[in-house]
Amino acid sequence: MAASMAVGIVTVLFSREPVPVALPPAKNAAEWVRGAVIEPFADFLGRYRWQAAQILALIAVYRISDVVMGIMANPFYVDMGFTKDEVAAVTKIYGVIMTLAGAFVGGVLSMRLGVMRILMLGAVLSAGSNLLFAWLAGHGHDVTALIAVVSADNLAGGIASAAFIAYLSSLTNVNYSATQYALFSSMMLLLPKFVAGFSGDYVDAFGYAQFFTATALLGLPVLMLVWLASRIKTASSA
Repeated sequence: MAASMAVGIVTVLFSREPVPVALPPAKNAAEWVRGAVIEPFADFLGRYRWQAAQILALIAVYRISDVVMGIMANPFYVDMGFTKDEVAAVTKIYGVIMTLAGAFVGGVLSMRLGVMRILMLGAVLSAGSNLLFAWLAGHGHDVTALIAVVSADNLAGGIASAAFIAYLSSLTNVNYSATQYALFSSMMLLLPKFVAGFSGDYVDAFGYAQFFTATALLGLPVLMLVWLASRIKTASSA
């Protein structure tokens, strides 16, 4: 695993250094805070105004189905009687391959059909794939079924992730891309992680089948927010 990092190390060593952009140094701490924090946020709000609330709401909940469901995946596998070898083989081989395939498909489709359409498709597939886990909970221990469910879930996640990253990138201003993208990516997991903290209690009270069904239903508001966001014209980020 350590040796595999050599690919990245060699790539960096042989990459050309980007042309540095001369920026005037901040005169004091207040000026630095204004340039590094306040102005990027003000730029985003200024470009989208009241529609910024819709965009931020979508960012906050787009991955909620996946995150809330995913935190209970490993306990689910254990309770269903799958061995560590079975789980590792399925999730780390089929899961990884299908995630990469989904990311590739999502990227290609986003270029051909538009980001918002694939963003909607990713939201539908992510929520729908959770229903497969609900089915597996009733189906019982079956490695073939686990392969099918995990493969479908990771394919959906790859498509959704590719479209979502493209969408977030389209929202940033090139002058503040780092700060704005950091804001978006932080908001992306804040609410889902908070809700996921109650997943164990929900499973104890209602069982896995109802839990996975509930996580799929969490994706319904996302569909509405994607539709609303598709009606917002992307402001110029140049």
